[in-house]
Amino acid sequence: MRTKNLAQLYDLAPLDWAPVAASLDGLTQAPGTGGPDRHSHWLTTLDADGSPHVTGIGAIWFDGAYWVVSGRSVRKGRNLERDPRCSIAVATGDYDTVVDGRAELVTDPAAVARVATVLQDGGWPCEPDDSGTALTAPYSAPSAGPAPWHVYRVTPTRATALLVHDPGGATSWSFD
Repeated sequence: MRTKNLAQLYDLAPLDWAPVAASLDGLTQAPGTGGPDRHSHWLTTLDADGSPHVTGIGAIWFDGAYWVVSGRSVRKGRNLERDPRCSIAVATGDYDTVVDGRAELVTDPAAVARVATVLQDGGWPCEPDDSGTALTAPYSAPSAGPAPWHVYRVTPTRATALLVHDPGGATSWSFD
């Protein structure tokens, strides 16, 4: 991992990645859990013409990656499958963070089941479908399209965080 201090101009020390990554653990979109009543994640994908597409999503961070659920036929799913480069942004209590990465469709039933468990713990009553390679639930965000919903693992390639309280700071990390 390479670290770049973006706040050196202000004589601020670079931030450490470990507390930033720890701040991403356990964030949900359940009401009352942060932000203006919750934590909203924003996914940026690339349309076929190269223009950005930004949409709010339910994303979870664990095992050193973001995990995103989407229908494969909706815009974000089509974009991720055509061009896996994407970014996810979120404001936590301490950091404004953007994680750039590459999305990969997850088809391993054990991994899909693990994601379902984490999402259930966050309040979404999903479960693996009959194939074990996608999720189903009584409801999802309208932008996810109809069930089944597929899981994408976003492996970080770069991250940037701003510490939003004193002493402040801004740092980017490139992951090998």
